[in-house]
Amino acid sequence: MFKRESKMKLLLPTLILAAFAIVALVIAYHQGGGRLAEGLKRSMNLTIMVIPLIFFALLLAGMIQVIVPKEFVADWLGDQSGFKGIMMGSLLGALTPGGPSVTLPLAAGLLGAGASIGTMVSFLTAWSIMNITRVPFEAGILGWKFTLIHIASSFFLPPLAGYAAHIMFRGVKLDFFL
Repeated sequence: MFKRESKMKLLLPTLILAAFAIVALVIAYHQGGGRLAEGLKRSMNLTIMVIPLIFFALLLAGMIQVIVPKEFVADWLGDQSGFKGIMMGSLLGALTPGGPSVTLPLAAGLLGAGASIGTMVSFLTAWSIMNITRVPFEAGILGWKFTLIHIASSFFLPPLAGYAAHIMFRGVKLDFFL
């Protein structure tokens, strides 16, 4: 199913995360007062909530690679799409809801389907700094004036990052999880 190299790429991040989790378990145990049990209970509740989300995000990422025609991805998001692809990546990133468990598999699926590095850098940059789903929260907490300043100030960053990646890393062969 997965190549050995793909499994090995996940090993180091998994081990690092496991080490942090073990340290947190030990700290909770030594603090006493039921903190370990409460932490495990909360972890289980979060796992039950997040597993379906991750499952469907990964399912979508895998399906994108086989159902979206390569020519479509190449025309709109691939290397030959040029600046149009970078702008499309920026727009898609700004409009993509959800956290990293949704967005990163989606980006991996698009890369696997033929999207360019520049397009996906602009996608992830837009998603992380100017996601439209956060605008109501930002405006509600920080005010519309600040929110508009934030949007105006960061509007050009996703295409700029995507174009820089396109210039500097065009033709770089990526191998990733999916």
